[in-house]
Amino acid sequence: MNSAMLADQVTSPVAGWTPVVLLMLIGVGFAAGNVALSLFLGPKRTGPGKEMTYESGMVPVGDARRRFNVRYYIVAMIFLVFDVEIVFLYPWASIFAKHLKEGDRPAGTLLLLEMIVFVAILLVAYVYAWGKGVFRWD
Repeated sequence: MNSAMLADQVTSPVAGWTPVVLLMLIGVGFAAGNVALSLFLGPKRTGPGKEMTYESGMVPVGDARRRFNVRYYIVAMIFLVFDVEIVFLYPWASIFAKHLKEGDRPAGTLLLLEMIVFVAILLVAYVYAWGKGVFRWD
């Protein structure tokens, strides 16, 4: 195949979207097929044990609006904060590396200082939570 024919295939808008549409069709078909197969082939028996709510292997007893210690929620929020931090670190690292390769030292230094401030703020929040005893599971 010569390069002119290859260039014609790549610039076609239909050829560019065909793999995406095919992957979406495969994904939706796989999900719908699994649901349909479970409905047709799955067990049909019911009973009091099957109708009961499943709570991570424990029998659900008591009121669903029971109060939990706020520590659980704080640990979840800290996890989310550090998870979001990682999401911000990837694009920052690619931009930072680009500036370092190009030799743009002032912009690279500014980017580094911005990230140091960002991580320092998160570290202060982490130390504060640690000092409050959030991570002690008594």
